[in-house]
Amino acid sequence: MARGEYRDKVLVKRRMLGVFFILFLLFFLLVSRLSYVMIVKGKDYKEMAILQWTSDVRIAPQRGRILDRNEKELAISANVFRVDLDLNSLRDTTSKNKLTMAGIAPDLAKILGMESKNVLSILTQTNAKGKPIGAAILKRRIDKDIADKIVDYAKSNKLRGIVITGDTKRYYPNNNFLANVIGHTNSDGNGLTGVELYYDKYLSGVPGINLSETDRKSEALPYKISDYTKPINGKDVVLTIDEMIQYFCEKAATQAMIDNKAAAVTIIAMNPKNGEILGMANKPGYNPNDPWDLTKSFDENQKAWRNRAVSDTFEPGSIFKVVTATAAMEEKLVTDSDRFVCNGSTVVAGKTIKCWKTTGHGAQSFVDILKNSCNVGFMELGRRLGPEKLNKYIYLFGLGKKTGIDLNGEASGIIRPTKSMTTLDVATTSFGQSNTLSCVQYLTAFNAIANGGKLITPHVMKEIINYDDLNNKKVLQSYSNFNERRIIDESVTKQLRADLEQVIESGGGKKAYIAGYHIAGKTGTAQKISSTGPGYAPQKYVSSFAGMAPANDPQITLLINIDEPNPSNYYGGQIATVVAKQVFNDIFNYLSLKSDASSEEIGKSLLRDIIVPEVRGLKRAEAQKILKDNNLKLKLTTGGEVITDMTPKPGYTVKEGTEIILHTDTKVEYSNSVIVPNVKGNSPEKASEMLNSLGLKVQFIGNGIVSEQSVEGTEVKKGTTITLHLDIMAD
Repeated sequence: MARGEYRDKVLVKRRMLGVFFILFLLFFLLVSRLSYVMIVKGKDYKEMAILQWTSDVRIAPQRGRILDRNEKELAISANVFRVDLDLNSLRDTTSKNKLTMAGIAPDLAKILGMESKNVLSILTQTNAKGKPIGAAILKRRIDKDIADKIVDYAKSNKLRGIVITGDTKRYYPNNNFLANVIGHTNSDGNGLTGVELYYDKYLSGVPGINLSETDRKSEALPYKISDYTKPINGKDVVLTIDEMIQYFCEKAATQAMIDNKAAAVTIIAMNPKNGEILGMANKPGYNPNDPWDLTKSFDENQKAWRNRAVSDTFEPGSIFKVVTATAAMEEKLVTDSDRFVCNGSTVVAGKTIKCWKTTGHGAQSFVDILKNSCNVGFMELGRRLGPEKLNKYIYLFGLGKKTGIDLNGEASGIIRPTKSMTTLDVATTSFGQSNTLSCVQYLTAFNAIANGGKLITPHVMKEIINYDDLNNKKVLQSYSNFNERRIIDESVTKQLRADLEQVIESGGGKKAYIAGYHIAGKTGTAQKISSTGPGYAPQKYVSSFAGMAPANDPQITLLINIDEPNPSNYYGGQIATVVAKQVFNDIFNYLSLKSDASSEEIGKSLLRDIIVPEVRGLKRAEAQKILKDNNLKLKLTTGGEVITDMTPKPGYTVKEGTEIILHTDTKVEYSNSVIVPNVKGNSPEKASEMLNSLGLKVQFIGNGIVSEQSVEGTEVKKGTTITLHLDIMAD
């Protein structure tokens, strides 16, 4: 072969290889690019494509209702409207009609009552990569007239992409009724506090979606492919709350705040057999329809929303004595024949600790130290128990840890560790100081005495239900987390209930007595721990009462907690018992609980005690007005103008509605004798006012409120000096 011909073939071959390499390289680059586009960037380009040729509108589900145990509506969702934006369509039509987002923002803001800059921010919103988003929510929960104005504005400006759809707005028909338990939702309709938050996953439902195909001008295609997913509405939550019992608690709590000028009042009513909360009132409350009070700070609003029955703790005072009593009985460290001598104080670890009654209770039985709420007697029980056994029962009753109630924000309380308890700590703990607990913790423990010794988790949810299109009810879930366990022997609880019944019949809780219903309970008064430093806050107390009825087989338990009542009258036996009596009576009538007393006896026991005022020496008209103001009736025996005598005598304690017999004459001459009334539990000012009005003089010994008086219930001459012993009564 010629040498030139050989060179030409080699050159052609090289050129062919070169061309082939270039083609291969181009093919490789093309495949690489396609792989990058389809695999690496495929998801992003798909999203961009979908945004270009689809319209995506979210459809909000209807939030489930919150109902009381009889399915009365406590929280519902009303039908309103929302403004959604298909921003692809809106951008195209604003450009087509020579408009701008900045130009239409003020108009939309004016109709919707929004700030123009906020509307513009939504209209021009971008994603994380800085690219315009395809859809947004402009405003939710607008009324029909506003929605109509938006539709008219869009039509008049030939704007597409402003979509009006149905929406729901949370509404609480009873305003602040049960507010701290129900809670409320945020601006997006999600639970923020209370039941709304705890059961949000059941109440909220699942949003729907309407996805439709559009052309390049964002106009719907005649052959469009639509994807519509129907929203799944939320489920209804049925509470254990009974609307009527809640009403009784709310009414009494409101009145107690007013009567006692208190900072706050909490009342809980429960079924001790299954842990169901039938009523839980916190006053002052708030209106969940308008939860943000603009006159308050952020912290103040947060405080108003807080469920104090669950979230706040306090030193229980003497209501804690039922725990100490149970422990001593269960450990067989006390019998009915034991005697406790109270001289007004006792020395523990070199420190003198006073009983609330500094003059002493004298010799008492075990039942007596319960009835008299004797601190000295309970310190002796604490000594017998020691720190290990005392704390054993504190923990058995579930104190110092969360109960597991189905409400957010529950506090644990503070229990002094056993290993760090001194002899002094045991003494103070035994009568209700040193440790802290919440209202719901205490009533859960108290329920164990009422139900025969079982600790049961308190709860507000009864069941989750749903109604189908034919209005057929389906129970999806019933409350089951009872965690029931026996902690006390049944015979011990039976005996203790009988002892606590005597507290109401003739002890410190007698102002809660209602004939024939056999209420058992315990009062308590405790100083508040200072929020600014160690020790107790001066002139600040918590007054409490815990009760159950009927004592032999309790159907209802009740806790009254009055925070910072008027320091002139703060004793639990004086003020908390009165509130409990009102609530118990309402509940007994509502539940038709039977009494073994006659209606006349019941009616009499419900009447308030009135001290007969002095009206002798007054004219008939004046006397008549004074007696009427005190809810007393009168009967005149003669036709004289001036009251010369009366039966019963001034100072005598009678029930309201009692008839007072007045004797009249023309001369102003009358007996100089009066009855010395019982003024125990009153402030010095109130006691002075009562005794001075009868013509008696007063001498005080000590500080605090009246714990003892030198004369009581006997007839004395006017001008007699009555000695009143005062004590700081934290029983």
